Amino acid sequence: MPSKSACLRHTEAPGQLEGRMLQGQLPNTDKNLTPTPGSLPATEPQGSETNPMPPFSIPAKPSNQNPQLPMRPKLERTLSLDDKGWRRRRFQGSQEDLTVQNGASPCRGSMQDSVTQFPACSRPLPCLSTSLQEIPKTRRATGSEGGSPSVWSDCLPGMISTSLDLLHRETTPGGGSPKLASLHAAHTPPAMDLNIASSSLRTANKVDPEHADYKLRMQTRLVRAHSSLGPSRPRSPLAGDDHSILSARSSFSLLAPIRTKDIRSRSYLEGSLMASGALLGADELVRYFPDRNMALFVATWNMQGQKELPASLDEFLLPTEADYTQDLYVIGVQEGCSDRREWETRLQETLGPQYVLLSSAAHGVLYMSLFIRRDLIWFCSEVECSTVTTRIVSQIKTKGALGVSFTFFGTSFLFITSHFTSGDGKVAERLLDYSRTIQALALPRNVPDTNPYRSSAGDVTTRFDEVFWFGDFNFRLSGGRVAVEAFLKQDPEVDVLALLQHDQLTREMKKGSIFRGFEEAEIHFLPSYKFDIGKDTYDSTSKQRTPSYTDRVLYKSRHKGDICPMKYSSCPGIKTSDHRPVYGLFRVKVRPGRDNIPLAAGKFDRELYLIGIKRRISKELQKQTMKNQSSSAVCTVS
Repeated sequence: MPSKSACLRHTEAPGQLEGRMLQGQLPNTDKNLTPTPGSLPATEPQGSETNPMPPFSIPAKPSNQNPQLPMRPKLERTLSLDDKGWRRRRFQGSQEDLTVQNGASPCRGSMQDSVTQFPACSRPLPCLSTSLQEIPKTRRATGSEGGSPSVWSDCLPGMISTSLDLLHRETTPGGGSPKLASLHAAHTPPAMDLNIASSSLRTANKVDPEHADYKLRMQTRLVRAHSSLGPSRPRSPLAGDDHSILSARSSFSLLAPIRTKDIRSRSYLEGSLMASGALLGADELVRYFPDRNMALFVATWNMQGQKELPASLDEFLLPTEADYTQDLYVIGVQEGCSDRREWETRLQETLGPQYVLLSSAAHGVLYMSLFIRRDLIWFCSEVECSTVTTRIVSQIKTKGALGVSFTFFGTSFLFITSHFTSGDGKVAERLLDYSRTIQALALPRNVPDTNPYRSSAGDVTTRFDEVFWFGDFNFRLSGGRVAVEAFLKQDPEVDVLALLQHDQLTREMKKGSIFRGFEEAEIHFLPSYKFDIGKDTYDSTSKQRTPSYTDRVLYKSRHKGDICPMKYSSCPGIKTSDHRPVYGLFRVKVRPGRDNIPLAAGKFDRELYLIGIKRRISKELQKQTMKNQSSSAVCTVS
């Protein structure tokens, strides 16, 4: 801090300086006011009949010194206050920022706004808040002795107001709003109209509590700064400033509020089965599935390697029997089309923006795609896949199996799509394909087993809670085509059970030689193989293959009753292959889990998502264009 001598090096005697500086400027003050150290002495104006400002009084502190002698102002104290004040005022507040944006100079209250009534100085104003030592010697103009008033006499009230404003800012207890505590109530500036033209005055009017319309403006303030604050909770401190909250204000959210203390105590690394703070725990599960049952769509289709895709997949993925879409879509394809990416894009386009491709795997011409609702991707573990080849000689892997597994909350899933050996009498080969698959699929890998005590190293289906096995198993209806056609000519709804008595897969499952522990929903549809392409007639070629239920969807659960089939049917409207797609709708029970599994962290195929959405938009625009063209009247002149 500068010494006292340094602060006075440009000043005259204290009494002379004060007399020149305040002469003719300060209003009439109380004659009983005693000048004290730290306060500016008031003098009677000379040569001025009227006061430039309403009279006000400056509070004086008690002093033991001689009241008859003018006291020297504490310049050191002024400098220290000035230094502290400007350090705290390095950055503009939200009120000053808003004022500058409106085209006015920053203001600090209604008193400083009142200074704008006086004419502007032609020279820079010496501000007392900077330092008293920088104030030049007061020039006594001719107006003080009968002439016109000087320039400094018009500007000095603003200087005094600024200096007093700063002093009271520094000395206000508790960091309250700076104001002149001794401002006379009778001379309070009048209330301003709400439609006043000056933006700076209107801005200051909002934040000065001493104005009459302050309470009126306070009624329009934001009541709640965030939707998580209920009516019985204390208001957010952000709601106290209309201008600083503009950057933090947002529309009310529909998400459930999260308390800060809950986040502090919440662990995303380790949880228990019933942990309230676990990401995969019971509380989070009930938020999305109150009955703990998720909707699952599983489908299989042998595309016969056709490049042509159906014009619409709505009948396949969005059957009319289902009022609502499912939470998870799993589609397995055998002998898939050559352009696998195009096939996945068509699936994304059909399901829409509410679904994302969680995983996609391929083994030769075996494809599997998993689409899940966007809201549920955070509760999935890493997706793992494994493959098995059953026909070693073939260069193109047309026969084999593809397995995909992951854990959802605390329930592990395994999906297997297979293409077994074809031929009416090759039942043994198909049984061998099944045995190779359950032994060779190396799943899970990094994701821990949810129940290792009930798992077997020789059977992959025992290592997961819920298993779905679907594909072209190639099991046929025995008895020959003539016998099968005789049943088909009768009422299909009645004779389907009679057909299944000749089904090779049903017979082998009853023996326990294949798909041990698996179940299948009741079949009420016609055989899905083999049709003439583009027609509803079965094979009319010279081979005369027997219609059969080659395409199936089977399921298995560790806990009895966890999987409930809702619909099991085929898609007769899709005729681009000699197979009809077969799908099943299921309700699967999901259990809470632990937070110690490797999560997928919301990963999905973003590029495929964008392509599918763009196609939906372009098709919608084309429909609207064609509709407008068809509805417009065209006149021709012949």
